[in-house]
Amino acid sequence: MEDNFVIGVLGGMGTYATINLFRQYADVFPAEKEWERPRIVIDNRCTMPSRVRAFLYNENVEELVDEMSDSMKNLVDSGCSKIILACNTSHLFLPKIYEKVPELRNKVLNIIDNCVEEIKNDGADVVYLLGSEGTIESRIYQSKLEQNGIKCLMPEPKEYGLLRECIEAVKQNSYTDEIQYKFSTLVNRYDSCILGCTELPILYEKYINAVQCKKVYDPLLLALQKLKKEYDND
Repeated sequence: MEDNFVIGVLGGMGTYATINLFRQYADVFPAEKEWERPRIVIDNRCTMPSRVRAFLYNENVEELVDEMSDSMKNLVDSGCSKIILACNTSHLFLPKIYEKVPELRNKVLNIIDNCVEEIKNDGADVVYLLGSEGTIESRIYQSKLEQNGIKCLMPEPKEYGLLRECIEAVKQNSYTDEIQYKFSTLVNRYDSCILGCTELPILYEKYINAVQCKKVYDPLLLALQKLKKEYDND
């Protein structure tokens, strides 16, 4: 373990997902003494424009890229050696961010690439993707899965409303029996599933007793576990 191993998180997309990531960090890096964990710096930049609307409607793209770039550069300037974006859809804007701040390219642990690698290592040939409309429509997961010979199944466009309701329930910290039913209906459809929106793992943990899906991939958790291996090997 190295003192210069510092995790940076660009969060606030949304806030409860960032809180959950921080809890996962504490679990993934168990410690008898606090100093046995690596330092973590979190920028909960909840003031940024919508990532989904930026992709779907080209809305406030430059403002979003500027704010993401600013936060990520500040994380590096604060000593962060690894950066996690706590939002799947935000990864769509990494190429523009790298054009703006090239030195960030080697700092980011891409949670989507890492998740696909885990699925490939598991030998899976098909997986179901749940996520925001932006993540699904962008094909950011599908293209990388298909490049690795993995078939990606998705909800129908008419079900995007159900996904939005589930995601918004977490953002608003408001849960109902109806949300549990809708999430269970989506997540239990196939044997393996990617929770491709950082709000969805919170629903998964909350309603775990109703989940029948055999293999669930949480990209943020997988990213933290990868960092734990790197930390232990330093």
